[in-house]
Amino acid sequence: MKNALVVVESPTKAKTLGRFLGNSYQILATYGHVRALPSKSGSVDVENDFEPRYEIIPEKKRHIDRIKRALSKVDTLYLASDMDREGEAISYHLLSLLGLNGTGRKKKIAVHRIVFHEITKEAIEAAIQSPRDILRPLVDAQQARVVLDYLYGFTLSPLLWKKVRTGLSAGRVQSVALRLICEREKEIQAFTPKEYWTIQAKFQKGEGSSPFEAELFRFQGEKLKKFDIKKAEKAEEIAAFLKERSYHVAGISHKTTRKTPPPPFITSTLQQEASRRLNLSPSRTMRLAQQLYEGIDLGQGPVGLITYMRTDSVHLAKQALSDARDIILKKFGEPYALPRARVYKNKVKNAQEAHEAIRPTDLKRTPEQLASILSPQLFDLYKIIWNRTIACQMAQAQWDTQTVLIDSEDGSAQFKATGSHLVFPGYLKVLEDNGKEALLPPLEEGASLKLTALDPVQHFTQPPPRYTEASLIKTLESYGIGRPSTYASVLQTLRSRDYARLIRRAFVPQETGMIVSDLLTKHFSHYVDYQFTAQLEEKLDEIAKGQMSWKPLIRTFWQDFYPLVKKKEEELKRSDILTEKMDEACPECGKPLVIRFGKYGRFIACSGFPDCHYHRPLEEKEKEAPQETDQVCEKCGRPMVIKKGRYGPFLACSGFPECRNTKPLNKREQKSTGVPCPECHKGELLERRSKRGRTFYSCSRYPTCKFSLWNRPIAEECPECHAPYLIVKKVGKTVYKCCPEKGCEYREPLEKES
Repeated sequence: MKNALVVVESPTKAKTLGRFLGNSYQILATYGHVRALPSKSGSVDVENDFEPRYEIIPEKKRHIDRIKRALSKVDTLYLASDMDREGEAISYHLLSLLGLNGTGRKKKIAVHRIVFHEITKEAIEAAIQSPRDILRPLVDAQQARVVLDYLYGFTLSPLLWKKVRTGLSAGRVQSVALRLICEREKEIQAFTPKEYWTIQAKFQKGEGSSPFEAELFRFQGEKLKKFDIKKAEKAEEIAAFLKERSYHVAGISHKTTRKTPPPPFITSTLQQEASRRLNLSPSRTMRLAQQLYEGIDLGQGPVGLITYMRTDSVHLAKQALSDARDIILKKFGEPYALPRARVYKNKVKNAQEAHEAIRPTDLKRTPEQLASILSPQLFDLYKIIWNRTIACQMAQAQWDTQTVLIDSEDGSAQFKATGSHLVFPGYLKVLEDNGKEALLPPLEEGASLKLTALDPVQHFTQPPPRYTEASLIKTLESYGIGRPSTYASVLQTLRSRDYARLIRRAFVPQETGMIVSDLLTKHFSHYVDYQFTAQLEEKLDEIAKGQMSWKPLIRTFWQDFYPLVKKKEEELKRSDILTEKMDEACPECGKPLVIRFGKYGRFIACSGFPDCHYHRPLEEKEKEAPQETDQVCEKCGRPMVIKKGRYGPFLACSGFPECRNTKPLNKREQKSTGVPCPECHKGELLERRSKRGRTFYSCSRYPTCKFSLWNRPIAEECPECHAPYLIVKKVGKTVYKCCPEKGCEYREPLEKES
């Protein structure tokens, strides 16, 4: 008979734990959170000191009932949810639903909270040997965040519905991320390229030797600055003068450059590297990492392959450091190992030092050993985690950097050439590096050089780049905004609300996003301020440490926030937000024209509407540049772009006017589901309309990828088989979210969407 019940979040984690615990333990899963604030007004009782009114998540009721039945047959309960605030809150809410406070109701039931950062036999046994109580400060911090986000979103979002359009949302972190994207876009639009010139030369020591490049460094005794040569005429004049001179090597210097490997992964850096190297979205990265953490069947049952993937600490356990050194010595030799372990300092504010970085649970389990077992994406992710963990404990890479100064014989000009040679690869034996060697031929001081080419080169300054998913996460982290568990969902919301789209892997704000960001920045500047949002995160960390109570933070926030929202609700007019005045009169009635924001974007209309119905599209010069897409023209093979015409946006060939192919495109056809394409893993599933008007879902890279389905996909991972998405099906009168994989029977009633 089983005398202990262990409760975890996911069935996969339960299966992996089952390998290490004996027959006296029964292991069940909650399938995530069990209680939540319902998405409706009044879920936080503001009049009763912000008391949250939690409700059981409907589809979790049967799991809770199953746990209750199992609990009646055991005398010990182990709460083994994840070790972060969310995991602590799951255990707390489960206890409340079970009616337990540590002593039980009808009989004495021992309640223990256990945590482990990796699912291994040693870690689990150690956790059971040293149980603890639920840490209420962690629960309070999670509760404060939930209440804060609810009050922020459910108070500010209705304002957006009234003043812009329905279906929009505001969020404590989401709105700040949107502001970053929109402000960067404004910087790009306001940017004026600045012209400058450089003089590039090629020299050769003698016949048969390799030519090398150098750049004019000094001219007429003055060191050249970036914008000293502004026009082509001056550049040509200098080039003509220099072509008549002879040159020699004036000086050679060498410098040793060393580079330290990057620290082991935390959540944000893993998301950034997976985006950069593997082209994985943050949400997809976290789903794959969850699988590696909870367990993969290696032939004798599931095994947890990496440590907990939601962490902001770069700390590594002593055993991991020892194993890393043994592997480095065996695989690369003594020169690549360190005499003592390298310790990294956390750069993230309030990082949890007690946690560990993301690393393999067993470094002796190399990627090569798992290549035939893991799926391609799981293998790639495991490999970069394994490589990063090993590399961080390897010796520095070392370069010899050579600088050569080349003078004209009359001393009127000096060129500079630089080259580098990798002397010792160090950690680069494991980590790929984008840096390439630039070797110079053997040279000695005083040697004569032949000028083989001399060219003025035109340059223009470049605007700041748009944010990618990786760079946006890095920027949010640098401000101290958001936490490891929030980044993926925040970025997904920006796309699902059509505030911004990913085009060529960079966030391009849409008109709706710009309007919402401008509204919030202008009228709620304090609440989308970077420092204010970061300070709120610090307060939540203080609550988690038990240094302050959570309700005073909510009170302070609410007493200023709520009156401001109500004030703006009365003051702001929808027409003021969605129209822009023009210095032009209506040709029909003479009243001023305005730029309005409509269903299909901006257009020019008469301010006298509805008395005057004059309107026209924006002038070509005011239109945005066509947006590139992943679709290919079926007539000529060139990329298709989104253009705006009289009747809204449409798809057109980028080869216009040589190719005049166009296709209809409406807003619904381009609606993102947020689900990565399960076939090509590069596009995402878009909601489209068939020729007969039926809704279907297909890959954004069509016709390159022809994956499609009729059922609406949901960006949730199947808790049973870890399929990357779920689908919506109606059976009788009930709508379910189901697994798309054949043989998987997962099915849950779909909660009504707000």
